Amino acid sequence: MADGQAVKTIEHTGATELHHEMAFVGITPPMFVALSMLVVIGIMIWQKVPKMIAGVLDSRIATIRGQLEEASKLRAEAEAQLAEAKARNAASAGDAAAIVAHAEAEAAAMLAKAESDLTDLIARRQTMAEDKIAGAERTAIAEVRARAAEAATRAAATIIAQRHGVDADRALVDRTIAGLSKLN
Repeated sequence: MADGQAVKTIEHTGATELHHEMAFVGITPPMFVALSMLVVIGIMIWQKVPKMIAGVLDSRIATIRGQLEEASKLRAEAEAQLAEAKARNAASAGDAAAIVAHAEAEAAAMLAKAESDLTDLIARRQTMAEDKIAGAERTAIAEVRARAAEAATRAAATIIAQRHGVDADRALVDRTIAGLSKLN
């Protein structure tokens, strides 16, 4: 079994075999690859490929710089518009506050005027009611006086008719005429 294990170990570890590389005029394949790379790089330099690449890169850099400048201008414009919008917003907020304050002041003034008008209306209605009552009192007093005068006149006429005769009336009429002539 020891022999089987040794064989397995050799199988598992693996052995490296040495190969001989081919050479063409003393140039090995890795050297050939290196020489061909040098030839390709030489052709690229001879055909000015680095200048073309640099030109393409320079134009791309110029395009990117132009885009960056345009982006910075747009950003500056956007910031200016944002500042303007914020200023308008602040002004609008101030205007809104002023409008609210003005509306509140107008409402307070309207309320004060309404209260004043109500007080005036109540005073006028009270005065009108007092005037109506006073007018009704005057009318009632005038009616009572008229009826009293009428009743007194009837009573006086009745009394005079019962107590005075034609002779007494003549003396009374004469005295009344004499009193009237003194007035003139």
